[in-house]
Amino acid sequence: MASNLCNIFQFLLYSLFLFISISTAQTSFSPKALVLPVTKDLSSSQYLTQISQRTPFVPVKLSIHLGGQTLWVDCEQGFTSSTYRSAICGSPQCTIAKPNTCYNCTSSPTPRPGCNKNACLNTPENPFINTLYDGGEIAEDVVSIQSTDGFNPGQFVKVPQFIFTCVPTFLTEGLASGVKGTAGLGRNDIALPSQFARVFGFARKFAICLSASTSSKGAVFFGDGPYIMLPNIDISKSLTYTPLFINPFGTGYVPYLNESSSEYFIGVKAININGKAVPVNRKLLAIDKRGNGGTKISTGRAYTVMETSIYNAVSKAFAEELSNVTRVASVAPFGTCFSSNSIGSTRAGPAVPPIDLVLQSNNVFWRIFGANSMVQVNKDVICLAFVDGGVRPTTSIVIGGYQIEENLLQFDIANSRLGFSSSLLFRQTTCANFNFTSRA
Repeated sequence: MASNLCNIFQFLLYSLFLFISISTAQTSFSPKALVLPVTKDLSSSQYLTQISQRTPFVPVKLSIHLGGQTLWVDCEQGFTSSTYRSAICGSPQCTIAKPNTCYNCTSSPTPRPGCNKNACLNTPENPFINTLYDGGEIAEDVVSIQSTDGFNPGQFVKVPQFIFTCVPTFLTEGLASGVKGTAGLGRNDIALPSQFARVFGFARKFAICLSASTSSKGAVFFGDGPYIMLPNIDISKSLTYTPLFINPFGTGYVPYLNESSSEYFIGVKAININGKAVPVNRKLLAIDKRGNGGTKISTGRAYTVMETSIYNAVSKAFAEELSNVTRVASVAPFGTCFSSNSIGSTRAGPAVPPIDLVLQSNNVFWRIFGANSMVQVNKDVICLAFVDGGVRPTTSIVIGGYQIEENLLQFDIANSRLGFSSSLLFRQTTCANFNFTSRA
């Protein structure tokens, strides 16, 4: 009886919090979708965005973490805001965030961002250095983000009570220069897609389109399409769909939390190169009862990482299909490299055999063309842009950022499906072709 009353009370608190968030966030203008510009950092190969946060607003530079559980920010160095509020244990914010514990911070004589009494904590991760922090203070503050109609960016909208995680500076190690945290786009309730959908009442989905250029902007769209790329091409109308799978075990660096993964898994059933099946152990392509195996998509890895036997089979089959091209010495971290002088070019990159990730049927596959399968490491050498992930990785295939550049991926969290475009280069457009010029 007491447990039921507690659950009812938490539900009422949660409902009240949603009502307040929606009431305070919406003005006479109600956005149908939101957009963030994304750039590729040359030195780290991370994908960066910027969001305005705090009072007064401060532009905060963030690395995109596709499967990340939360927006986390360094609160130790120069964090000042009159609207910062830590989440008190038992509050609606803590209920939504599913904290791992509550605590009273004693490291500071006076309360400060990241160090408060009776605060709830979660465990944010930095995927770029495989590090987590189990003392992240859950908090809320104002954020501002630009709306969009799918053609151009529109006016900025505010979320006064956006839930995020406050962390110490050490967690930012390995992030690109000037970056103060990560923008988590995972499938859980306090990641950016779910919070924006909850506050503004639009579809619980988002799309990501990463530019291969370090001098041009790609985009992340929150909400449904259209996603219009110049010259007036609506990518949302020509997507192929495949189910998204939930790994019942956390597969970041927080396995002891005993929660399902916030990351995005797809059901790769086979791999074909030049239309020919690659002999791989198909058991490794499925997620086993311990959460091992399967295929996920991650911006935490610059290039696709494969379990050793899969990597070896793919490399061998690929080299056989390019037997007329001179092999050269490996260039770390790549193991299969060629002389680029004897490889031609196409609209979709180097003229090499396509690699197909076969999904729910032989007719549904994600085709990887040369622009996403090959990387030019120097003037004369080009390499297969896949990396050996070892003999017992947690996940058998991790599709990295390089392989999703110039592809639009729509993550429909509510319906657990992925829409993917394959290379936009064949459609005579790119992810840099969203018109970031605001309409008058």
